[in-house]
Amino acid sequence: MNDHTLSRRLSYLLRHAPHEAGLTLAPGGWVPLAPVLIHLSVTRAQVEAVVAGSDKGRFSLRGDHIRANQGHSVPVDLQLTPATPPALLYHGTHAGALAAIRAEGLRAMNRHHVHLSPDPDTACRVGARRGPPVVLTVRAGEMHAAGHAFLVSENGVWLTDTVPPAFIHGDA
Repeated sequence: MNDHTLSRRLSYLLRHAPHEAGLTLAPGGWVPLAPVLIHLSVTRAQVEAVVAGSDKGRFSLRGDHIRANQGHSVPVDLQLTPATPPALLYHGTHAGALAAIRAEGLRAMNRHHVHLSPDPDTACRVGARRGPPVVLTVRAGEMHAAGHAFLVSENGVWLTDTVPPAFIHGDA
């Protein structure tokens, strides 16, 4: 199995379907690595290569445990502490989503949080997954001052429950 395929399978298993391997996410989202290896029929070295090579830092590996850093659709307490965001954060999307974003803002949809990037280039890469990217600027500092909570994951992705339309500028 190549690294790209393994990364996708790890993401699916750790973020959306741990039950398929009989796994229960512990606090922080951690699971033992051994049953993951067995379920995916891969070696520790293969998983280590994917974790180390992930340009987005999707996973963390500590000792004999692994986790997805964010993006879960299953219940999990990632044990992240509230943080003060920078003045601006960015969200990558596609043109087809703009009408809904204009009307409703950014919503977590089937995930626990809205994901925001610390820089436009990262947001552009995220948005490009579904066609030509659109990068929106989120006035995170103003949101925080208005009482919205922010978290930051181990790989630098900023998380919040929702982003109201009033705090978004750019193509939205």
